[in-house]
Order: sequence, then C-alpha cells, then structure tokens
Amino acid sequence: MCLSPLQMPSPDLMSPADPERALALSLQQGRCRDPFSHLGPHLDTVSGQATLRVYLPGATAVAAHSRHSGETLAELAKCGSEGLFAGKLPGGTGADYHLCVNYGAHRMMLEDPYRFGPWLGDMDVWLLAEGQHLRPWQKLGAHLVTLDGVAGTAFAVWAPHAQRVSVVGDFNGWDGRRHPMRWRVECGVWEIFLPGVGAGALYKFEVMDAEGQCTLKGDPYARRSEGPPGNAAWVCEAASSPDGSGPAPATPRPAADHSAAPVAIYEVHAGSWRRPGGQMPDWDFLAATLVPYVADLGFTHIELLPVSEHPFYGSWGYQPTGLYAPTARYGSPEALRRFIATAHAAGIKIILDWVPGHFPSDPHALVSFDGTALYEHADPREGFHRDWNTLIYNFGRNEVRNFLVGNALFWVEQYGVDGLRVDAVASMLYRDYSRPAGEWIPNRDGGRENYEAINFLRETNDILHREAAGVVTLAEESTAFPRVTGATAQGGLGFDFKWNMGWMNDTLAYFALDPLYRRWHHERITFAMMYAYSEHFVLPLSHDEVVHGKGSLLGKMVGDPWQKRANLRALYALMWAFPGKKLMFMGCELATPTEWNHDGELDWGLLEDPAHAGVQRLVRDLNHTYRTHPGLHARDADPGGFSWISADDRDNSIFSFMRFGHAAHEQMAVICNLTPVPRDGYRIGVTHGGAWRECMNTDSAHYGGTNAGNQGRVVAEPIPMHGQPWSISLHLPPLAVIWLAPEPVA
Repeated sequence: MCLSPLQMPSPDLMSPADPERALALSLQQGRCRDPFSHLGPHLDTVSGQATLRVYLPGATAVAAHSRHSGETLAELAKCGSEGLFAGKLPGGTGADYHLCVNYGAHRMMLEDPYRFGPWLGDMDVWLLAEGQHLRPWQKLGAHLVTLDGVAGTAFAVWAPHAQRVSVVGDFNGWDGRRHPMRWRVECGVWEIFLPGVGAGALYKFEVMDAEGQCTLKGDPYARRSEGPPGNAAWVCEAASSPDGSGPAPATPRPAADHSAAPVAIYEVHAGSWRRPGGQMPDWDFLAATLVPYVADLGFTHIELLPVSEHPFYGSWGYQPTGLYAPTARYGSPEALRRFIATAHAAGIKIILDWVPGHFPSDPHALVSFDGTALYEHADPREGFHRDWNTLIYNFGRNEVRNFLVGNALFWVEQYGVDGLRVDAVASMLYRDYSRPAGEWIPNRDGGRENYEAINFLRETNDILHREAAGVVTLAEESTAFPRVTGATAQGGLGFDFKWNMGWMNDTLAYFALDPLYRRWHHERITFAMMYAYSEHFVLPLSHDEVVHGKGSLLGKMVGDPWQKRANLRALYALMWAFPGKKLMFMGCELATPTEWNHDGELDWGLLEDPAHAGVQRLVRDLNHTYRTHPGLHARDADPGGFSWISADDRDNSIFSFMRFGHAAHEQMAVICNLTPVPRDGYRIGVTHGGAWRECMNTDSAHYGGTNAGNQGRVVAEPIPMHGQPWSISLHLPPLAVIWLAPEPVA
C-alpha cells in the first residue's frame, strides 16, 4: 500500500454528490495532482477489502486477475466519465493482481503502475532536497529497474511548483492523462514506475503549471536524446563497457602533477573535422580516423567542443539543452564511450568542454520548467546573458547546483573523460559581466562578485578531485580574478589550469604587426613572463580565434604568402617553447587560409601543397620534441624553469631564453628572430661549453623554409655573454625560431 503525500485533492474531488464522477472528470481533464491517492488499490481496514481504481481511456472492460494463479479477482465497473473503472479486491490481494483490459475486440494484459511503491528512498529524498546527492543522475531521469519482480522504467523529475506532471511517450500515445506521477512534497520531485516500458522507448514530461497551462518538457537528466527536432529522450541502459559486455568499469586515475607533465591539446569540433562522403561523422568513424591522426601528430589530449545535446548545431554545443545526454548527431552514448576507450588505448586523454554558466531559452528545455524560474533567475538583471541571449543558472539554489555538480562527475565516471574545460568562467564570476551600470544586482556586500557561482565552482572542483583523483579541470577565464588555479582551502577556485587569454591576445597582436614596427611592441612578447607563475596556464590558440570574421591564424600573419607561413611557424615554435601547456584548434596545423566553417570539413587538400604539409610536419615535430625533452615542460610551474638570455633586443626583434628541467642536461636554448632579416654571427650566452644541437629550426626546408641555419650543431666558446661564461655564435634565419639543446658529454 502506498502512502499519499499531504496534498489536498482538486476541488472537484471534494464534491460529496458523486466523488467517482468528480475523480473521473479530474483525470480526464488532466487536473489530478495526487493520482496515487485515488488510483491503484486502497485498503479499507474495516472490511479488509481493497478498492481498486484504474484510469484507462478507451478501455471497454477491465478485470483484475491474480498474478500467480490467473484467476479473476474482480470485474471492474465503469464509473463517472469515460476511462475510470473501480471494483473490490478480496482481502489480502491488494498488490497481487494485474489487469486484463479490453479495447473493443482487442485484449491486453497490463501491470498497474499505481500499485507500486515509491522509487525514491528516504535518503534520496533528503539528499535531493538538500542539494547534496553526489550522483543525482542515479535517481532522477529514467532508469530501467525491476520492482516487485516486474521489469519497467522508473521516472523522476524535479518540478516543485507544477500542478501536475505526467510521463508521456510512445508507450501511452503521448497522452498526459494516462500516467500522472506521484508528488514527493519533501523534495519537489515527481516520480512513477511504469511496468513494461523498456530500453528504446521515447518519452517527455508533460508539466502543468499553476495556471493550468501544459508544456511538453525534455528530461533534464536524460542520458540519451533523439536529437532535434523531436527533442524526446530515450530510455536507455545503464553505462556499459565499450564492447557492451557488461557494466562500465571504474577508471581509476592515479593522482598526478599535471603541472609537470607535457600537455598538448588538439581542440576538435566533432562535426567538422572530417565528413565522410559529405555526411556528418559518427563516433566510430572518428575513433578510426581522428584518434590515430592525433596520436601521429603527438598531441597528448583531445578536447571536444561540447558534446551535450543542443538544438542549434551552429552553437557548436555552447547552448546545451541536455547536459546529461551526448548529442545524437554523432551516434549513441555507447559509441561515444567506444571513441573515448579507443583514445585511451592510443595513449590520448579526453577533455570535454563543459557549459555550466548558461542555457538557451528553447521552450522544450529548462526555461520556466514548472511554470516558474526554476533553473534560472526570475530577474533578468541576474538571469539573462545579453551577449548570447541565454539564461543564467541560479547557482544559489541547492537543486540547481546539485544538477550541475552531478553532471560534472557524471561525465568523468560514466564516460571516463579525463578532464573538463569550463566555458565562460568570467561570465559566472561577476554579476556585472557585460552589463551597463544600473542593470545588474550587487552581491550582499554591494560588490560585483557572484558569490554563489564562486562557491559552485569550488564545490565542483573539490568533488571532482576527491571522487576522481587525477582528473583535470581547466578554466576559460579572461580576467584578473585571483587564484583561479589556487587551492580552495586557500581561497582559490581549485582549477588545475587557466587559459592564458592575455598571452594569446598579446602574441597574436604582435604577429599581426609589420616587422618594421615590432620593435615598438617588444613587450607584447615579454610581458607574459611578468605573470607566468601567478597561475598554472594553458596557452590557447582556440576555435574562438578563427571564427566570426576573425579569419584564420594564417590570415592574421603579416606579409606575402611565404612570410605568412614563416610567421606562423615561428609563432608555433615560440608557443611550444614558452612556459605553459599548449592548445591548438583543429586545422591550424594545416595553415588553413580561411576561417573555420562548422558546416564543412577541414581543407585536407591543402596537404598536397608542400608548404602546408610542412607546417603540419612542424607541429608533429614540435609535439614529439616537447614531450621527450623535460626542459620544455617539467618545470612549467617553477620560475626556476625559465630565464631570459636576452629580453631587450627590441631593435632586432629578437627574443632568446632558456628552459630548464631538473637535470643539468635538460636544457633548451630558444632564439626567435621575428623580422625577415637574417642575422649572421648573432651571439648569445649559454650555461656551459661543448656542443649544442639544433633540434628545431622552423626555417628548415622540411617545414617549407629556406633551409638556413647552423648545420645542425654549434660549439660554445669561452666568451662571456649575457651573464654566462660561455657563448655561441649563430646564424638566425629570417622569421624563424631555433631550439638548441646541449649534447651530452661522452
């Protein structure tokens, strides 16, 4: 027997004249808020019998049969309006029945969903109400379960201000009258177990708001979507292993010092890397093509632009409506898991772009979910993004914060991803972000910081690093907010890395200058070292730099076609030698002359041109040298891992510096000549004598250059220079960067 929540029935149910008719009318009109109080078996303790009521629109006759013997327990009589049937069950058989239903000449045997008890346990209810359910996706959404020996699907959705919520789907004719849900007043969740509903069923929630208006809503916790334009969710199996043979294995990640590891990230939009036959790729195609390509180029990570379901393809995933569901455009959730497993087998880690800062106002999704501003703020001064025409999550609401924190852990645990890059962190941190004066609401102290968002980010990072040791989190953050990568216990946000937007803007601005004028902008390169150790940084050349009319990276370079490619090669070699982890958007390795088009694929035909193929070879060699030479990564977070050789040769636009590892031989001298004038006999100081090997020269003919250089090695002379007792004389090619490593002493 199910206990009913403490809810008053609809006014029409209180009519003493004909309560059965009133109930039938309420059910028929979809206004019954508390169906479990009326439907299913209800025991009369005096008579010992149970009154059974069922609502089956279209049925012509209904009987209750014993689930064990098959005998007829009761013939149910029609009562009230069409669809409501009632009868008496013998004592002790209140849950021992199933229904034999006639629809004209057609007969069906059905389980009655209103005879089953609650899906949510007491602890679930309490944790959900407190916003402390570590894995809320395990209870909310749709779950294939067996209750009382009967297989079916348990549905649950948070909608505390709704007047009624029903599950609708292809299993009930999308009729919201058939399966109104149980109201759990303690936590604002609606739930129901539907026997016989299996994997592959499509469903939505029909939500009636306080004004009696009904809206079809997608499941916020849906784990698989049919994709636009239908926007229904699939009932799906729990996560399984990549080969489908069993449950998904836990992926233990040993705690790691990410700051000391080589990290070279290849940023990918899955839909436009390659399009086989002009068609949208799927995850299996990308596993077979993208993964080996990235491995060959030497990248350590693939970062995927958001893969959560999103209605508008042109948003690239940054306006998601289904945070728990991989977009259906590229295949099933199992296919995504296979892709990730393939990457792991190739030694490549996966980072997902994650968008917890805002969501679109598509009516089928989160906006006004139960008729109120539930996930968002009611006041547009807090809840509306002018830049993106999106809504801002209410981070101060327990259930919303739980929804988002749980989602972060979901991707790590259920898909085995190795990291999350959090989008638009700056927009979350400040209440006045992109808002004019008078159109934002200060915090409780009168300031601009968004305390609720700050606490949310700290909680997310703490939980991820506690529950999934070794996972990495990265912040796209463009302001001077302090300690983004600082420990939360010391007042930081707890991220592992922050995108260095200042370095990106300054460096690209420098390379866009005519070399004649670069001497007056020398600090655009040197300034980044003034703050290089204030955070743990990633140096990003991301998708944001090659869209919306900004042109390609090659297009940003100055000069004729040869000079543009030479500048680009120099930019890449400078970036790979500079302190900080590396990120490159797909196609930049091809020296693409046009900006990214998400409706097409990369221009792979460029590789038929040796000049473009040379840039790709350079990126491959940069990655492999970077990964194998500790001096280029092992002390990224240590100021002792870097020193300028000469930071002030602005007249020649030459920059030279040293990178150091932990051992004496783990050194790299980096010299950048950023004018088209070759320099012969250019001398720099070095730490010790002996031979130095030229292990990178961007002017090599192998990369499309003139093949000028130092014949592969130079020998240091005991001539003091730049504060060092030794120095070497170099030929510096035009618009080129060379790397020199000391040869080991025999």
